[in-house]
Amino acid sequence: MHSLDAPSGVVHEDTFKTIYARFFPKGADTNQYAHYVFNTFDPDKTGSITFTDFVIGLSVLARGSIQDKLRWTFSLYDINNDGMITKDEISHIVAAIYDLMGKSVEPMIEENTSRDHVERVFQKLDLNNDGFVTVDQFLDSCLKDETITRSLEVFNTML
Repeated sequence: MHSLDAPSGVVHEDTFKTIYARFFPKGADTNQYAHYVFNTFDPDKTGSITFTDFVIGLSVLARGSIQDKLRWTFSLYDINNDGMITKDEISHIVAAIYDLMGKSVEPMIEENTSRDHVERVFQKLDLNNDGFVTVDQFLDSCLKDETITRSLEVFNTML
């Protein structure tokens, strides 16, 4: 964030969305994903992100342990903040990610591709098949997946 974007040191969601959109190609719909990221950076749900909130979030993503990064990711996916992730919440995040990629993605993403992706991810995470993923299940499943752990370690070289 630049001081001109947040002269008071506090950023509200609409400003955050404007700033966030600058990092993506024109035509990408960043609105919904930026909303989810904003909510994750606003743990107290005040409707604004302080500089401290932002630095703490970036610190977790850049320098936190794999478990810290996974907890942050869990909170991103836990849209209603009830401590559990549902298939519906994963569907919302996946749809927002596809929107980020823009309409010019080749080949075009089919509706059933998104649905299949959500099904595969949810089956992998919902270890006891009860329809909910707790933070412990999320951590257990993700920590066993070498692709996930390697991708999270990439952030350690940034910043």
